[in-house]
Formats: sequence, structure tokens, C-alpha cells
Amino acid sequence: METGVYIPIISDYGFKATFGNEADSLFLRTALQALIKSDTPIREVHFDKNVFEALTIDSRSGIFDLACTDENGSQFIVEMQLGLAPYFVQRMKFYALHKFNTVVERGEFDYANLPRIYAIAILAKSILPTAHFHTVANLRSEAGEIIDSQMTFITVELAKFNKQVAEIETDLDKLVYTMKTLHTIEPTQYPAFWNEEWLKRAIDELDTRKMTPEERAYFARVTAANAEAVKAEKQKIREAVEQNEQSIKAETVKNLLGLNILSVAQIAKTVGVTEDFVRKISVDR
Repeated sequence: METGVYIPIISDYGFKATFGNEADSLFLRTALQALIKSDTPIREVHFDKNVFEALTIDSRSGIFDLACTDENGSQFIVEMQLGLAPYFVQRMKFYALHKFNTVVERGEFDYANLPRIYAIAILAKSILPTAHFHTVANLRSEAGEIIDSQMTFITVELAKFNKQVAEIETDLDKLVYTMKTLHTIEPTQYPAFWNEEWLKRAIDELDTRKMTPEERAYFARVTAANAEAVKAEKQKIREAVEQNEQSIKAETVKNLLGLNILSVAQIAKTVGVTEDFVRKISVDR
């Protein structure tokens, strides 16, 4: 992701510097309040461990981007996803249910006083068959009546947000607009609401002109690591595509060999492979 004056909030570095800022949680607290559409301010947050170990049958661990608890005991899981993730809802259910089980296993509860759990997904792309950019989901009846609100799933799809500055009214609108556009806007094009304290503090954390040498070095390391990860992932995709193409060609060659009509040279030319490739398939048959 290219960076101008401002580091994108939706980058790893940007997310940690804003949502994950343990020294100053004003942005996180205001953002969470907006995301859950609550009129009650969140006054405190405690950052929790955001990893669980060996939960699955094959001993794999799980990690989400941020976990915290407010002063009322409500628990929040926040996960950011830049790429296309059609099964992201399943991942959020996995995280939320693990959090639920953790609460239950402590044994310090009764069913009337379970804490609220909010599983929040912020996605750069669209995955839901819904029109709105912000979706709140609870357990409901077939008539749409709420059965349970103890566990809430919240999804923000940045790709669906298309409001202009003049249309922005709520803190949720301000948050999503900032996340989607901050790194694309010149400082002279500031919308007025970016001077609100909660957003101003977050934006200052992402201003490359205000970074210390240590912060610049850390940002460079994170950016380089991310670039390597993206490069490795693209290589995996290329290899998977090539392997799939080879499998299709091998199956086609096998079928043509079974017809006993074409010569090795003719099959190779038809499928677009070498004659040695055809001979190997013939032997393996």
C-alpha cells in the first residue's frame, strides 16, 4: 500500500498506532462506541491478550488484531482484513465463540450476567450480500425479532462506503471516511471534523512528518516485512495456478492417450506441452 503524508489506518502500522494505541485510547474508545452504535461513552478500555493457543484439533493457534474490555466488562474483538475474504464471517464466529467459551470456563458467572461480546470486522472489500457499509447482526427469529444480543457481530465494508464530506454526520461516518481516505488526501484538503480531538490525535500518530527517528525505523521494518509477506503470498498463488494448469493438462493428455487416435507429437501440440510430458503421463498410466 502506497503511503503519502499520512500512513493508512488500515495498514498494520496504522492500525496499531491508532486502534492499538495503549498510551492513548481516546480514538479506540470513540471508534468502538461508533461501531456498536451506542449512545453511552466508553470511558476505559483494558487491552487483552489477542492470541489463543492450540485451540483447534491440530493444535493450531489463532490470533486477531485487537482484543479489549471496557469498564462494564463488555468484550471487543477487532479484526482488519485488506484482501478478499469470502469466509471472513466464519473466522469471526470462531473468534467470538472462543471468547464466549473463555468466559464460561472461568466459572465466575451466571447466565443472566454474561458480558456482551462484540466481534468487529473491518474489511477493505465487500463480502456480504447487503447494501449498507455497516452491518450489525444478532441472533434473530425468522420474523427479525432479536432472540439474543449478548453476542453481536459488526461488519464494516469500506468498499461500500461512498459518502462525500458534505453528507457525513455521525461519528461512524467520520471514522469510516477517515479510514478509507486519510492516506489519499493532501493536508490542505482537511475536512473540518478531522480537528475533533479523537480523530486529530489518531491522525497525528499517522503523520510521517511528525515521526521520530525510532518511529520511522519501526515503520520501515513493518513496511518491509509486509512487502515480503505479500510477495510470498503472490508466489504461492502463482504456484497454485501453475499446478492447477498442469493438472488440467495432464488430465487432458491422459484422456487423449486413452482414445489411441493421436500420436505423442500430435497430443503434445494439441495440449501445448512437450512430448516428454506426454510420454511421462503415458508411463504413469
